[in-house]
Amino acid sequence: MTSTDKPTHRVGVLALQGAFARHVESLTRCGADAFEVRTPEQLAACDALVIPGGESTTMAMLLDRLELRTPLAERLNDGLPVFGTCAGMILLAKEIADGRPDQVPFDVIDIDVRRNGYGRQINSFEADIAVEGLDGSSFRAVFIRAPVVTRVGAEVDVLAEVDGDPVMCRSGHVSVVSFHPELTDDDRLHRLFLDRL
Repeated sequence: MTSTDKPTHRVGVLALQGAFARHVESLTRCGADAFEVRTPEQLAACDALVIPGGESTTMAMLLDRLELRTPLAERLNDGLPVFGTCAGMILLAKEIADGRPDQVPFDVIDIDVRRNGYGRQINSFEADIAVEGLDGSSFRAVFIRAPVVTRVGAEVDVLAEVDGDPVMCRSGHVSVVSFHPELTDDDRLHRLFLDRL
């Protein structure tokens, strides 16, 4: 490695449900050492983490079953950089509307969200969005049973919106989107996350 080369970051992708393999592919194309995370030992090896989409209540139950919730909460509170997409946004939020009573989010970004805020699977849609920090061209965002952000805290930056609703937010080491960037061939949001590591 020359003095101008950046170190390769070890980026885990929580692999409990959802299109985690697509995230691994995107991160790998961006130059990260990306791998699937299912155990506390794998989590401990991460320099950063992606929490993908899926069914947030199921993912929460699997975190408990696999004894990942406590070590993940500790890593997040210690500043582990994390990128949450769709269900990942829900799990990282402060408050969840319409969640199960026992569904407790990690509360590492000061936003409130409503599950399936854009409707059921049949209401899925795509939109071209402008993302702060990307080059001038838009990003094609895929929304599938996506959460809606209902409140944004003062320390949270809104990086993209659809019809006035925040769909991409960032606060410190936490970045979240309500859509599925891994379902396109556009790796720019993964690269944007990696560039901040």
